[in-house]
Amino acid sequence: MTHASLETTATPSPTPELYREQGKVVAVAAPPLHPPPTHGSLADIPYVNALAEPTRALLSRRTPDGGWRDVTCREFAEQVTALAKGLVAHGLRPGDRLAVVSRTRYEWTLLEFAAWAAGLVTVPIYPESSPRELSWMLRDSGARACVVEGAEETRRLSAVRRELPGVEHVWQLTALGAGQGGVLSQIAAAGRQLSDRVIVENRERLTPAHAATLAYTSGTTGMVRGCLLTHGNLQAELDGALARLAPVFTAEPEGPEPSTLLFLPMAHVLGRVAALSCVVSRVRLGHASDLTPAELTAALATFRPTFLFAVPHLLDRVYNTARTTAETAGRGFAFERAARVARRLGASGEAVGEAEARPGMGLRVARSLYEPLVYRRIRERLGGQLRYVVCGGAPLSARIGAFFEGIGVCVYEGYGLTETSAAATVNAPGAQRLGTVGQPLPGMAVRIARDGRVLVRGPQVCAGYWDGATGRVVAGTDAEGWFATGDLGTLDDDGYLTVVGRQKELIVTAGGRTVVPTPVEEALRAHPLVSNCLLVGHQLPHLTALITLDEDGLAHWRTVHDRVRTPLSRLVTDPELLADLGRAVKEAGRQAPEGLTIRGFRVLPRDFTVEAGQLTPSLKVRRAAVLRDYADVLDELYRETGDTP
Repeated sequence: MTHASLETTATPSPTPELYREQGKVVAVAAPPLHPPPTHGSLADIPYVNALAEPTRALLSRRTPDGGWRDVTCREFAEQVTALAKGLVAHGLRPGDRLAVVSRTRYEWTLLEFAAWAAGLVTVPIYPESSPRELSWMLRDSGARACVVEGAEETRRLSAVRRELPGVEHVWQLTALGAGQGGVLSQIAAAGRQLSDRVIVENRERLTPAHAATLAYTSGTTGMVRGCLLTHGNLQAELDGALARLAPVFTAEPEGPEPSTLLFLPMAHVLGRVAALSCVVSRVRLGHASDLTPAELTAALATFRPTFLFAVPHLLDRVYNTARTTAETAGRGFAFERAARVARRLGASGEAVGEAEARPGMGLRVARSLYEPLVYRRIRERLGGQLRYVVCGGAPLSARIGAFFEGIGVCVYEGYGLTETSAAATVNAPGAQRLGTVGQPLPGMAVRIARDGRVLVRGPQVCAGYWDGATGRVVAGTDAEGWFATGDLGTLDDDGYLTVVGRQKELIVTAGGRTVVPTPVEEALRAHPLVSNCLLVGHQLPHLTALITLDEDGLAHWRTVHDRVRTPLSRLVTDPELLADLGRAVKEAGRQAPEGLTIRGFRVLPRDFTVEAGQLTPSLKVRRAAVLRDYADVLDELYRETGDTP
């Protein structure tokens, strides 16, 4: 299989085709880069790399002292072959499912390529999944083997082991007694007597139409479903993404070699595609498992990536931490001025090539003032070499996007789902529009249905949903190949997509007013005190909100307001805290339709969690679960605001 040339220019080519009805753009299609491949698979990538640049550093592994040890293309291909032979020696055959229940780590990427080289299909599962979810996905997928990361994942699996007679092997990556090479070395040892030709033959049988992975949806509105993604689906995603984001993966003249530190969960399709993009383009890739702020900052400082794949929450946290640090040092006013300048700089750069949009003299002077005082320090917290962030998984605030653009970090927001093999659209260097999720990747088309739903079509759309009961794939597209995403959106005059929110999450008040909750909730989540929130009002007389508190933001607020020793149970009713949040609620309410306001809110004593079922493993809010769990709180809130639901 071929992959996109890294010589692709920054401006998307060829130009997307626009389709209008009554003068309004209702669809946009980006022509494909080349005909779809007819042979080969992703399993070939490590061996192509080993032949092309055997000594090039492809991945980096964290060492016990906090440093990094490089793994070359040749070494990685050898490890893939050894592990693939071990999987075959344990009785796994082409087409069998191998589940992986682990955080992001080097072994995840190694396992994926080894499984493909053996002809297997991977089943990624979030390590936070409950025993019930684990049991359902392993049974539904028909997994014959499962790799779990640590003791906690092993415990959850053990709780349902009797329900899984089809799972013949369970391997724990961190098992004690596995030896210096770990359990993967033990697996590989079983295949030492096999000829490498066995793996070559398994790879040669694979085609773009073969299943590569069975990826389960996050389940925000119900039970998770397995999306069957083929090698061809993922290859189309890689081709399109690497073409549109070519400068991100290409070294600049006299600049550092491109590299990234991956901390997105690899059970999420975006994390997997991020890793694959680096391997196929031979860009140095590191993995970070620990997402605590201190550990992530330390990993960034030693790895020094030039680009990151991230969700908006990370950028929100970096911004809020910088603001909190400045306020603690008595420089809060100066930071706010620097932030305003950065946002103006970022907004002025979104229309590259238009002379009137370039920063004026005043902005350039302000930038030179705040560069050493504020902007450089924020970039240093991200490793010091960061130039780009590819952002997805949730809506990005245009305000935060403009800020990072202004401090010298280009943010390219995209949009996609598990069913679209990650990104279906993305903003590209030289063709960026803040506040949108960009134009379709090459080969993809986007259409807005009459009811506002976003429809997508193209080679990245999954083959269908897996039905474990019958062993068949149920098509997820209509007769013309369109996939209904469930999201609502609009297209501008140049074919840039803006996603408004989920169709199933629309709020229709008792008075018949329709509200899209996403803009309001995102505006609230941008506040440093807010971790999560939920707008409420469906079939109710007016809007209210449930709010949970951010640990870091609350810690800073406690210090400033002399509430360090006040228990959380009392803080949630503290008049000063409620006044601060009330102002944030009022401001966020401006995103609601004219004439509607948020008449009340409640601060909850604990955050939404995956364990309680209120968040998906990818940290999206399960609206129905929250409404169920806090029904009594909402009843009380509506009585206080004058109406009983």
